[in-house]
Amino acid sequence: MIRLARVLFLLPAACFLLSLTCSRQTSFLERSVVVNGRIYKYRVWLPPHYSKVHRWPVVLYLHGSAERGDDNVRQLSNGLPVALPKYSDRYKTVVVIPQCAYGQEWYGDQETQALAALDKSIVEFRGDRRRLYLTGISLGGAGTWYMARHRRWAAVIPVCGEVSRQPNDPFPSDPPPDLARIVGSPDPFGTLADAIGNTPVWMFHGSEDREIPVTQSRAMFAAFRARGWNARYTEYKGIGHQIWDETYADEELVHWMLKQRR
Repeated sequence: MIRLARVLFLLPAACFLLSLTCSRQTSFLERSVVVNGRIYKYRVWLPPHYSKVHRWPVVLYLHGSAERGDDNVRQLSNGLPVALPKYSDRYKTVVVIPQCAYGQEWYGDQETQALAALDKSIVEFRGDRRRLYLTGISLGGAGTWYMARHRRWAAVIPVCGEVSRQPNDPFPSDPPPDLARIVGSPDPFGTLADAIGNTPVWMFHGSEDREIPVTQSRAMFAAFRARGWNARYTEYKGIGHQIWDETYADEELVHWMLKQRR
């Protein structure tokens, strides 16, 4: 009886510790990084059974325009962060989730802070620099295309991303010179493909997208194919702009991504 009573006494404490362990394994950790004197907050998702015994692949995820801000919460409401808890058995990777500031886009300081968060996470969570992956949706899809010019990625996955800007949709501030050269060239799709090189790319778009024309992804795919490079393209027929739930639920995509190495 004494032994049973002791077990019953310890059981709630054990359950509490177990719940803490499980929540830690599947939660979005809060982190911050300083860039040019400014503090930028970001989140890091760790897969179940994460440990520092070995090195992990790392995904940098760029959210869309509606998730911009500085609360370090809104960027979790759409896209990949929503898929991670649902499909945690597939996403055996560390995921870094920065937040773009209001009125800004994923270039300049916003690009710098995202890459700084990535680099800091690689060190903290034993990331594998040969298995770094870049993905994003909408505004983040454009950011994925732009950041892909830094040839450090094992694979790049733009989701409904824009490359060529419309005349009525100017950049909120001047892009850096190397990006300005790409988007301002007579053939931005070909110029960007040359900048990215033969990095494995799998792009996604909805055929009925009214926010970012599907012709953007079609033109990028044609540019890669003309060069004989490693690119895949999935176009969701009859679907509009919001294709990220289908994309990040795709088990084949996750398996393909995690097989890529630099």
